[in-house]
Amino acid sequence: MALDEVAEIAIDREPASVAAYMFDPAHDPEWIGGISEAQPIGPPPLTTGSRVRRRASFLGRRIDYVMEIVDLVPDRRMRMHAVEAPMPMDVTYEVQPSPHGCVARVRVEGDASGMYRIAAPLIGAQVRRSIAADVERLKHIVEAG
Repeated sequence: MALDEVAEIAIDREPASVAAYMFDPAHDPEWIGGISEAQPIGPPPLTTGSRVRRRASFLGRRIDYVMEIVDLVPDRRMRMHAVEAPMPMDVTYEVQPSPHGCVARVRVEGDASGMYRIAAPLIGAQVRRSIAADVERLKHIVEAG
C-alpha cells in the first residue's frame, strides 16, 4: 500500500526566509513533531547528496534514520529519500510564493507494504495528523520571527 500524504499552509513571510528555516536540519526538532535530533552528516552547506541523521518517535517507538537530499532548489524545494530507515520513504518540503507571503508544503511518500501492510491505515492517518501539526508549528514559529 502506497503512502502519500500532503499538508500545506499559507505563511505571511517571504518564501526565502521560510525555506531557509524549513530546510535547515538544526530547526527540525523545533517544528517537526517527534523529531528530537537532526544532524547533517558531513560539512555544510547542504547540497544534493548531503545526508541528515534524525532521531524520532513514531507510534510510541524510537526511530533512527538517515535521509539523503536528492533534489534541492534553493528557496523552493528540498526532496529527501530515506537511505537508512525502517520504512522506505521520501519527504519533500516546498515553498511557493503567494500574494501574501508563501505556501509551505510537506509531502511524505512511502511504501507501507511488507510487514507494514497491517498497520498501513494507522500509519497513513498518523502521518497525515503529524504533518498537518508540523506545518501549523512552522507557520507559528516563522511568523513570530
